[in-house]
Amino acid sequence: MATPGSDTATTQPARTRVSKRIGGIAESATLAVDAKAKALKAAGRPVIGFGAGEPDFPTPPAIVAAAKAACEVPRNHRYTPAAGLPELRAAIAAKTLRDSGYRVEASQVLVTNGGKQAVYQAFATIVDPGDEVLLPAPFWTTYPEAITLAGGVPVQVTADESTDYLVTVEQLEAARTPRTKVLLFCSPSNPTGSVYPPEQVEAIGRWAVANGIWVITDEIYEHLVYDDARHVSMPVVVPELADTCIVLNGVAKTYAMTGWRVGWLIGPADVVKAASNLQSHLSSNVNNVAQEAALAAVSGSLDAVADMRAAFDRRRRTMVELLSAIPGVHCPVPKGAFYAYPSVKDLIGKEIRGQRPSSSVELAALILEHAEVAVVPGEAFGTPGYLRLSYALGDEDLATGVNRMGDLLREAR
Repeated sequence: MATPGSDTATTQPARTRVSKRIGGIAESATLAVDAKAKALKAAGRPVIGFGAGEPDFPTPPAIVAAAKAACEVPRNHRYTPAAGLPELRAAIAAKTLRDSGYRVEASQVLVTNGGKQAVYQAFATIVDPGDEVLLPAPFWTTYPEAITLAGGVPVQVTADESTDYLVTVEQLEAARTPRTKVLLFCSPSNPTGSVYPPEQVEAIGRWAVANGIWVITDEIYEHLVYDDARHVSMPVVVPELADTCIVLNGVAKTYAMTGWRVGWLIGPADVVKAASNLQSHLSSNVNNVAQEAALAAVSGSLDAVADMRAAFDRRRRTMVELLSAIPGVHCPVPKGAFYAYPSVKDLIGKEIRGQRPSSSVELAALILEHAEVAVVPGEAFGTPGYLRLSYALGDEDLATGVNRMGDLLREAR
């Protein structure tokens, strides 16, 4: 038997304090930028943050009132079904039919702790170790981490501003291998604001069906579209995809409820049951008061949503105009969500305030230091040479922040 001081004891393999699985996860770049901006602001610096994808509006009063009333209901003080309140699951099914024309049963809905949990559980439920997931880029920072955590292999398929950041069937086919199991699809897009036209959504869906590929489609920004853009749900335009499709959504962006943490996934009943089993061990039910608030949101009027969309549209046009006036910045017009994703490739390597940023990471750091404006570099979304700016902030801050950034970048030589 080895004693604590023996040679045998000292030759045991070293053990890491954090598992490789968790240690390999990168911090959310968008939340990190937002946290740094808030910390600098708290320290007295007049930082304007374009980092977080969070509406600046309060949650509509009727939804807040429903939550207050729910606090008085004893049932909400107890455990409830892990898959979600039955009436909320039914209301989400009804809302899905109303808003996108997709008919599903309540048993096909799983209520999750925000959209991020829905993303992770979707991948965890259908991806086995080594399965490849096609990931159009630019992509939201959480997608590759959730894929990897589930044991999958993200396969990046990149589009740039020349195609409005939209990938083609031909690109997807070129990336497909015998190990391809899933396509992640997001329209309207975070981080680019691009919206796939209906015919392209249908073409991609039919390609997925023809090749036996699952589609996980994130529709969290479904109500935030502008100009002539139109959101369509892939299983609606390609009905035969329904048995191999998971739809992700939530109340965060549509109803200004990011802090309430209520999302959901919709899919085939067997997949939803398996994901519910996972959730029963992972987190149990979502906060009941938040679920009651979500019930009021999805069952109620979309009038407040229309008002917020009008404000986002106004800010979108202002942001594109201001960014496009900055030499070296090229900003496609976003048609959805509340983000602009300009290319700043022409500024990389230029001298600004005695520095020559060699990447959009360094450029973003320089902008934060000298213009006191927080933006997220394109590296976080899989495409260096770009910046993401959210226009989900007040009109005055938006104009001030972009003008500050423009004044700095005009010094580039």
